[in-house]
Order: sequence, then structure tokens, then C-alpha cells
Amino acid sequence: MNSARPKDKTSPHRTRIQRKNREAILDAALDVFSTDGFRGATVDRIAQAAGLSKPNLLYYFPSKEAIHLALLSGLLDRWLAPLQALDPTGDPVEEILRYVRRKLEISREMPRESRLFANEILQGARHLQPTLETVLKPLVDEQAAVIEGWMREGRIATLNPYHLIFSIWSLTQHYADFDVQIRTVLGEAEGDPFPEAQRYLVTLFTRMLKP
Repeated sequence: MNSARPKDKTSPHRTRIQRKNREAILDAALDVFSTDGFRGATVDRIAQAAGLSKPNLLYYFPSKEAIHLALLSGLLDRWLAPLQALDPTGDPVEEILRYVRRKLEISREMPRESRLFANEILQGARHLQPTLETVLKPLVDEQAAVIEGWMREGRIATLNPYHLIFSIWSLTQHYADFDVQIRTVLGEAEGDPFPEAQRYLVTLFTRMLKP
């Protein structure tokens, strides 16, 4: 993933103030991009949200695109880690359920990042397409082959491994990307939707995967 990461104008040996300002820019940009998407975001708005002047922001990142790429690059390293952790030698059902749980945890812990990723894909993956082709696809191919091997051995039900992975993505990321809709439908009395979501998804995939 490092190939997609842009170089900003600070040296590797940043001062405490430089690190603080850079983190403030990225945090503010995450809010703006996850709400407005890349096209709707502006450098002026990001600078204002970060509490910095526009020239100060541009010292750290030369453009809106550079900030966006920095966020996406850091996100994908964490986004792909749970799928990379799928253990071919483990119990198939437990490995897949662990993946489901971790993806749901990421939706709970990183809703802005999930919406940032969703906005990028909805807008045609303008910045991520090379990474999808060179990093995401090979990883999904590799883990789909692992899942297919478990199926051939009769350890889990025979399903299309790619669509199984897609369904895990959609059913877990939904809770971040459509948080407002979920909480509106459930109502305030329901409280945190994630514990019940986990129970539901674990039951669903356990039954689906049963040989």
C-alpha cells in the first residue's frame, strides 16, 4: 500500500507541532471527505475545520488530492488486515466468524473511514483503482481459494467464495455507512445497535456455513 501514499513536505523527523498539525489536518479532512465526498470537499473547508490557515495546510499537503490519498492509504492497511488474518489452518467457521466480527468492530470504531471508502468507490474509485487491482484483488483471490478449499473438504457449505466475502462486506459496513438510517428505524430506546447486529450476523453466517 505504500506506493499510493503521497509525500508531504515535512521531513521524517517532524517536530511535535508538525505532527500535531498534520494529525489535525487528517482528522478534519476525514470529517469533510466522509460527509461531502472528494468532489464536495475543499481545501478551505478542511483548513477551517483543522483550525489552520490555508497556506499552513498547504505546507503539509500540496493539494486536496494529497490529503485524500494519505487518508485512503492509511485506511486500506487497516481495512485489509482482517481478511489477511484468515488462517488456512484454523477452523473454517470460526475463521470466517472472526472475520465477520472484526469487520463489524471496524464499522463501529471507524464509521468516518468506512464512509470515506464508500464515497471513493461510489465515485468510481478515481484514486483507488490501481490499488484495487494490485492489492485488493490478489488478496481476495488468495482468500477465496482458501475458502474454496474448505468447501472441497466438506468443512463448510458449498457457496461462491467471492459472494460470501462480498456479503460480509455489505452486511458489516452497512452499520457504518447507513448509521443514521439504522438508528432512526430502531429508535433511541434500542440504544447501541452493534451487539444485536453481531448476534444476528454470527447466527446468520453460522447457519449459512453449516455443511
